[in-house]
Amino acid sequence: MSEQTGNTSSASLMVDLIISLDGYASAEGWPGWWGLEGPEYLAWLDEEGKKDFTTLMGANTYRVMSSMSAEASGENAGFSEEEGASLSGLAGMRKIVFSSTLKEPLAWPNTELISGDAIEAVRELKRTRTGTLSTLGSLSLCRSLLTAGLVDRYRLVVFPVITGRTGSERIFDGYPDVALEMVNSRTFDGRSQLLEYIPTVIDGPPPTRRG
Repeated sequence: MSEQTGNTSSASLMVDLIISLDGYASAEGWPGWWGLEGPEYLAWLDEEGKKDFTTLMGANTYRVMSSMSAEASGENAGFSEEEGASLSGLAGMRKIVFSSTLKEPLAWPNTELISGDAIEAVRELKRTRTGTLSTLGSLSLCRSLLTAGLVDRYRLVVFPVITGRTGSERIFDGYPDVALEMVNSRTFDGRSQLLEYIPTVIDGPPPTRRG
């Protein structure tokens, strides 16, 4: 079960993922958002970007996303207008990267480096910070945080595509069993589905109910 603290001003933690219908985070040869981003979804992303979020990520995601963000800010970047705006906008957001290999100073603006244990660091961040801590990519970090019972919200945007042949980065591999209580849902552009849950890690299937 997600941890609770006695401090009402403490930060909450949200695992935030985009996913294909068959559970992949990306697919070889497909564009960002599987090419299915629409005006409603992009407007929602823009509004979410204005909220009091601090973005958490691991070293691999940092390297990929910081490079793409820098590229998107340049000329002839090769991204769509929507992708470019989303990527370049990440530079202005507060970010924390967990890594024992990266060294300061970090090139990506507004990024804090934490080199210690990520689970203990996030536990302390939840206790001492305010607003929302939200993950970006970093599937192994998300899995570890969920397993540790630190996640208050689990939010997916499911894109209506099956990438069984080209899909990569299976999101749920290695997860514990998790019970999910839905607290929000929404459809974007008549095709993509936002699903938001309160997660509770469980030992296994619940007892069979007998009539």
